[in-house]
Amino acid sequence: MANAGKIKVTLVKSLIGRLESHKACARGLGLKKLNQSVEVIDTPENRGMINKISYLLKCEG
Repeated sequence: MANAGKIKVTLVKSLIGRLESHKACARGLGLKKLNQSVEVIDTPENRGMINKISYLLKCEG
């Protein structure tokens, strides 16, 4: 159960030309480069950031 409570998030679209608040959400999730994947803990705060920039991301789990 190592992945319990985690979401794998991948940045699939560029942050160039996006709103500053959307860039800040990506940085808050730990995403800096295109096609970079990170695992984040499934919390309401992280869910909110994922929902805000869902058009830039691919989520698993």
